[in-house]
Amino acid sequence: MKRSLILMMSLLLGKLAFAQQDAQFSQYMFNGIYINPAYAGYKEVLNIHGYYRNQWTGIDGAPRSFSIAVDNIAAEGNVGWGVQVGGDRLGAQTSESVYANYAYRIRTNEDGTARLSFGISAGLVQLGIDGRQLWTQDPETTITPGVIKTMVPDARAGIYYADQTFYAGFSVDNLISPHVNKAKYAYIPQPRPHYYLTAGFMLPVNEQIQLKPSFLIKDDRGGPTSMDLNVFVLFKQMLWVGGGYRTRIDLYSKDYLQKALSTRNSAIAAIEVFPTENLRIGYAYDFSTGPLQSYNNGSHELSIGYTFGSMLSPERKKARVDCPKFF
Repeated sequence: MKRSLILMMSLLLGKLAFAQQDAQFSQYMFNGIYINPAYAGYKEVLNIHGYYRNQWTGIDGAPRSFSIAVDNIAAEGNVGWGVQVGGDRLGAQTSESVYANYAYRIRTNEDGTARLSFGISAGLVQLGIDGRQLWTQDPETTITPGVIKTMVPDARAGIYYADQTFYAGFSVDNLISPHVNKAKYAYIPQPRPHYYLTAGFMLPVNEQIQLKPSFLIKDDRGGPTSMDLNVFVLFKQMLWVGGGYRTRIDLYSKDYLQKALSTRNSAIAAIEVFPTENLRIGYAYDFSTGPLQSYNNGSHELSIGYTFGSMLSPERKKARVDCPKFF
């Protein structure tokens, strides 16, 4: 029997608004600008990439998310810029956003192969809810019969460090939107700041193979804290193969959470192929390992990216940070 997320949401609907959660991507290590504006310009060439995620297939109202971004450098690599468009649908909830990203990139060694970046982004977020998809068993609860949308400004900020073998970043989003005229939200899910901490490094095994372990911790100070642990193997600069595990962790006390929440979430298998030096095509599949395991057929995520490296001048090619962890 398939469970409907719309039903689950309708049970939450009452006289209190519920929180809008950020979209989740298993290929986060290739989509850094989505979680941290300080990643803007990280490839040091014009870079375009897109992602689409179909989560918990087989469940009505399950999340559908996409992200498209373009970024590059300016001022001899000391500045990174980017534009990112995203969308997310969860049952009756919808969210569309557009952000302009700016990163100031500080050289921390002589040849510029190590950078410390400080990033900010500003944009607009359109939040909505379709009351036609919701119902309640509480006769005192009134649900809007149509579609309600509101547009609010927002901002994000982050810090990011990378050299030839190691990278780490910390960021926070939804800095403004939760504080904009809360009466606007009514039944619309209210955004909540999300905090991201990520790090990873490259470990050469031999001339043909490199190993890349990484992690991502995500917290919104409301729901459970989640952590992704991933390991990828890079073969001949042409193929990434790897996987990971997503689980709940307890970084600090959250007495308001249900005590019986499962720590299990999903196992992840992923592959990234490079048909050419400039083109990347990726796919990830999530196997549910938690309570939803029996009610869905897994999650599918597709990605594609293209870099215009051939447009670089000889001087910029020489100055470029050539670090394979950023494919």
